[in-house]
Amino acid sequence: MGDGRVAFADVRWPQGPRLEARQGGGASLVPADAPAVAPTVVTAHAGSCHALASDGDGSFVTGGDDGRVMRVRPGAEPEELARMQGLWIDAVACGRSGDVVYAGGKRVARLRHGGTDEIELPASATAIAFCPDGRTLGVAHSGGVTLWHEAALPRRLAWPGYHRAIAWSPDGRYVVTGMQENALHGWRVQDGGDMEMAGYPGQPLSLAFTPDGTQLATSGALRPVCWDFARPGASQAPRECGIQSKAPVTSVACHPRYPVIAAGYHSGAVTLCQPGSDSFLLLKGAGGGAPSALAWSPDGERLAFGTQDGWLGWIELPDPVFSHHRSAAARPTSEKERST
Repeated sequence: MGDGRVAFADVRWPQGPRLEARQGGGASLVPADAPAVAPTVVTAHAGSCHALASDGDGSFVTGGDDGRVMRVRPGAEPEELARMQGLWIDAVACGRSGDVVYAGGKRVARLRHGGTDEIELPASATAIAFCPDGRTLGVAHSGGVTLWHEAALPRRLAWPGYHRAIAWSPDGRYVVTGMQENALHGWRVQDGGDMEMAGYPGQPLSLAFTPDGTQLATSGALRPVCWDFARPGASQAPRECGIQSKAPVTSVACHPRYPVIAAGYHSGAVTLCQPGSDSFLLLKGAGGGAPSALAWSPDGERLAFGTQDGWLGWIELPDPVFSHHRSAAARPTSEKERST
């Protein structure tokens, strides 16, 4: 939060709001029967908390404008992991092997069990993300992306412009950035091949791939925008999905198992939709500030959101709600479908 604190909310809320599948299809939103338990709050930084990442074991790593990198968990004192004197820590990320990466200005450091490695970028880091294999780090900055493999020298992928967001395809073959110039840019990691994706009315600063990697969903327009990555680079226009609002989409998050997109709008509304479909399910109405963060639980049965006005919330989404997608995922694939 802006005052340096980190809030922990217990999502075990048996009487909280939830979706229930309707007989014959669809779902109904059941309101909460009792208020949620108040969050636990821990002070991690002397100033603002600028970055937050889960380390996978119930703890979180944070970065702040006091130059410190902290590990926080409910019911325990914050632990300082590292410090960059005189710099703001604007981005943090945690790898599968326990690595912690943090960035301040042009400096990016990788904290490992055996010590700390550091590289310097050509411009200040704006966003960082690990490749799904957990070994290669992607760092967005003005002028492109720097890839930093754990056992190799940094590699630069250049493209003019200010790159502010970054996402990897699930198979690690592609890395994509959202740009201040109202566009996306992608690279084929193997050979550095470029992919230009433009035409946005706003900045696409939230990016998420569907779990099968065939669609990239983004913010930056009045509806979620989806790009086809089953055949990346093909001359195809993107597809919009869900409901069109007068307020732009500010954040997107793809379900971890099914082709379902959660979208947050500047009005405060949160919806679910599917790539290429106008259908949508309203999870939260307008108000409370624009969603600045959306995140699914690993099992896909909870969706959490945070807003610019300081609201934190989540909703239960039991697996039967996605029964149609579950059936489709279980359907055998024909030889014809495999070859296309």
